[in-house]
Amino acid sequence: MEFVYSRPLKGSLREKTEALLAELGLRWDETCEMTLGLMEDDTLIATGSRTGNILKCIGVSPGRQGEGLIAGVVTELIKDAYSEGHSRLFLFTKPDNARLFRELGFYPIASTEEAALLENARGGIDGFIRGLEQPDPSAVNGAVVANCNPFTNGHLYLVEEAAKQCDILHLFILSEDRSQFPADDRMRLVKAATGHLPNVVVHPTGPYLISSATFPDYFIKDRERVREISCRLDIAIFAERFAKAMHIQRRFVGTEPYCAVTSAYNRQMSVTLPSYGIEIVEIPRLEALGKPVSASRVRELLERGELASIRELVPPTTYSYLEGRCQP
Repeated sequence: MEFVYSRPLKGSLREKTEALLAELGLRWDETCEMTLGLMEDDTLIATGSRTGNILKCIGVSPGRQGEGLIAGVVTELIKDAYSEGHSRLFLFTKPDNARLFRELGFYPIASTEEAALLENARGGIDGFIRGLEQPDPSAVNGAVVANCNPFTNGHLYLVEEAAKQCDILHLFILSEDRSQFPADDRMRLVKAATGHLPNVVVHPTGPYLISSATFPDYFIKDRERVREISCRLDIAIFAERFAKAMHIQRRFVGTEPYCAVTSAYNRQMSVTLPSYGIEIVEIPRLEALGKPVSASRVRELLERGELASIRELVPPTTYSYLEGRCQP
């Protein structure tokens, strides 16, 4: 037996990998950057893939299960990830398979009926949360989770209104770098625009609060429910890990007239979070020039080169930043 690597997956190995995954009720994930196959003669008997620090599409031929082959696949994936500079690794899987990966050195972050997220660091998420500025347990703690791509007057209005309704408002900014504006820039702009609010604390989410861009769907049979399942897992991570540790009793959201995905996410939160003792408070979206203010609207204007039209939609610090980016 020998391992064969492919970056990206192509040719006969891709055909064999797709066939093996289909036999296991899984699908090939087009975002995979690296795939390895465990070959015996010319037969693929096990496979695994990686995208950045996320392991995925791991499976063993039905006729070879129980031989410990999956441990070898995971070990090779970890070695490859380390060689590329990824030491903190994550793995999404079916809840029924979580125990298997726990035996291979992965630890649970959160789980729903449809999906589980694990990491390769014992207590990794707990340590991350302990490293954030800690709340007063006796205070009324609220939370806003946002991408702020970029930070707009709409975001600022939501934060200001939410801050009036709690003692401490924890503003979590997604650390995921899959947006037009880098995570470090987004954090800096948020802190600059909210510095006048003494009860607002700005936090990164680290790698833990997720988006549909990160969530892999290769093990989900009903592809029409992928976004819903992704939302449910993200909400579970927030409620069971972040909110519980930081004594958060309220989560604030803005009304969402444009994005169907965000609107569905808000509806899912309104159903799920009360069962954790967390109140959902919806705040009407700020309007400017007869339209709700949104980051997507700012990005559209920026793409069209209409920088002057953006001035009324964003704080001065955001405008200066955007102006600087537009300089030749």
